[in-house]
Amino acid sequence: MKRLRAGDQVLYTGTLYTARDQAHKRLVETLRAGKKPPIDLRTSVIYYAGPTPSAVRGKVGACGPTTSSRMDAFTPYLLEHGLRVMIGKGERSEEVRRSIKKHKAFYFLAVAGAGAYLSTKIKSAKVVAYKDLGAEAIYELEVESFPLIVGIDAEGKSVYQGSGGRGQKK
Repeated sequence: MKRLRAGDQVLYTGTLYTARDQAHKRLVETLRAGKKPPIDLRTSVIYYAGPTPSAVRGKVGACGPTTSSRMDAFTPYLLEHGLRVMIGKGERSEEVRRSIKKHKAFYFLAVAGAGAYLSTKIKSAKVVAYKDLGAEAIYELEVESFPLIVGIDAEGKSVYQGSGGRGQKK
């Protein structure tokens, strides 16, 4: 991961955890209360998404990224508590970019407007926390060859600042 640069393309296979606004709020509240969050932030990849329901058990419908700036108020705090990988769409605030650099984290971009396509890369899905939030619950997704672009690398370089990339990575 340390060799990845803003603009690089990757195909991710592994576990993702969905979390949107309300889940982020609860994660921060849990940490501030001195409690253990329902997922280990140090080893988790958080995908800013709220999957739609599917008729097939253990699957989800469309699962495209949501606007990442909606999580900017929570991101520096979660990075301080171990989060290192986030996936979403759109630019991040300067404070978040600096925090990503400080903590040697990564922000990846998922293809916006392609939720139905991205759901074909999801092999299984289950709610692991905050079920009462419905689509905003935290889902554990197992994905295969999930297409991503490095939006902000561990050096704080951003594709939105014209930093460019170095080609395709797998």
